[in-house]
Amino acid sequence: QVQLVESGGGLVQAGGSLRLSCAVSGLTFDAYDMAWFRQVPGKERDGVSYITRGGDRTDYVDSVKGRFTISRDNAENTLYLQMNSLKPEDTGVYYCAAATSTYYLSSHGWNNKSGYGYWGQGTQVTVSS
Repeated sequence: QVQLVESGGGLVQAGGSLRLSCAVSGLTFDAYDMAWFRQVPGKERDGVSYITRGGDRTDYVDSVKGRFTISRDNAENTLYLQMNSLKPEDTGVYYCAAATSTYYLSSHGWNNKSGYGYWGQGTQVTVSS
């Protein structure tokens, strides 16, 4: 069965750093584009960053550009999100997701949740001011 397991979340002061990991099993990892999403209570789950299956192309929501870096290790079946210069507004539950319809994403945008069929359980990131 497919499993995506996030780790690395926690409580950090503003300006600090965290590195999230997502260990993937049960699917051919290097065949899937991947993404990180963030959700805060009462709001939609929003896309944070995206990476193609080969890691040759990445994308970010404007609010994290220059601070966050997405990467992947296809040999280790693991997705990463390095988060630097964290701000209180980065607080939320972070989810990794595997894209199951790249055709859908190509027409609706990488940050459209409907293009992702596999999700992790999430890891909480809290940034204090």
